[in-house]
Amino acid sequence: MKRPLENIKVLDFSRVLAGPYCTMLFADLGADVLKIEKPGSGDDTRHFGPFQNDESAYFGFLNRGKKSIELNLKDEVDKEQLLQLVKETDVIVENFRPGVMKKLGLDYETLKELNPQLVYTSISGFGQFGPYSQRPAYDLVAQAMGGMTSITGHPDNPPTRTGSSLGDMSAALYAAFGTMVALYHRERTGEGQFLDIAMMDSIFAMLETNVLRYTVDRIVPSRIGSRHPISTPFDIYGAKDGYIVIAIANDPLFARLCHVVERPELIDDPRFVTDSLRTEHEKELKEIIEEWLSSYTVEEAENSMNEAGVPCSRINSIKDVVEDEHTKIREMLVEVDHPIAGPMKVPGNPVKLSLTPPSIDKAPPLLGEHNDEIKKRLLKVGID
Repeated sequence: MKRPLENIKVLDFSRVLAGPYCTMLFADLGADVLKIEKPGSGDDTRHFGPFQNDESAYFGFLNRGKKSIELNLKDEVDKEQLLQLVKETDVIVENFRPGVMKKLGLDYETLKELNPQLVYTSISGFGQFGPYSQRPAYDLVAQAMGGMTSITGHPDNPPTRTGSSLGDMSAALYAAFGTMVALYHRERTGEGQFLDIAMMDSIFAMLETNVLRYTVDRIVPSRIGSRHPISTPFDIYGAKDGYIVIAIANDPLFARLCHVVERPELIDDPRFVTDSLRTEHEKELKEIIEEWLSSYTVEEAENSMNEAGVPCSRINSIKDVVEDEHTKIREMLVEVDHPIAGPMKVPGNPVKLSLTPPSIDKAPPLLGEHNDEIKKRLLKVGID
């Protein structure tokens, strides 16, 4: 079955997480992704654990389905080969600090002279312009600068990062989205363009209503644990043997919950008749819910609420969700066969297309695995 990005050629200068995740999505959808790696050492993540038969599973997940060529960006011969590749490339993705690619003579303004249809995507901590553009950044820095850390955690504890690298991952997704938009624009007009994706911008964009609460009401959102700032009950609640999530954001759902917890009179209780009033009296309502939950296990409570159509969930460990039959049926855990590591289980692709679905059937490349293949092809067009 033909995949939607077949015949799209991507030069991937990126390393570590944001850029490689973006280009991994392209590879899953059929793009020919060629990873440009530093000779001898390659992407930093080749040396990140966990390891399977001495091969990095971290690298394997992020770089499945790609090819690898070792090129020294400061070497004139290697650079000439690279420029030849640029002429036949549709997309470039890089995540160096702003200015690095320009010093190497590989910036968009230079390369678009070779290939006017080029879509060039740059991912950085703070973007290509602005007072912070030259600052170094990792995910935690972007989360802190973007405001996410200030609203994550409980009020009686220090701020905390999210449990995954949301700065990198959000930037990767916005980069993939933006690149697809640019390719669509090129399809209609023939014009390539430059994309500037910042991790801080991406984090800020994901703050959603927290920004509006400040711009509209001048409320500075703060850490409130797991509960929702404007909807109740929307939190983590203690049951007989553990914790359960209940998420309700309208009156009909609250009525269903009242029947489940055997307190139908709460529906008309003046403290709880609207979402805003329930939020105002959140502590009192939580005590009532947890009083009922104290007599039930998480499984029992979850079953009762699911039967009544109340949004809820046990809190799965990573093991739980990996082993969950739903995860497997949805193909969110897939296996790729690596020549050294053997069968690798990695997260699947959440984009479920009915006619042109993603395919994860190729292992990540060994360092420089495609050196000969690419260089022989370049020789045929006159590059030494």
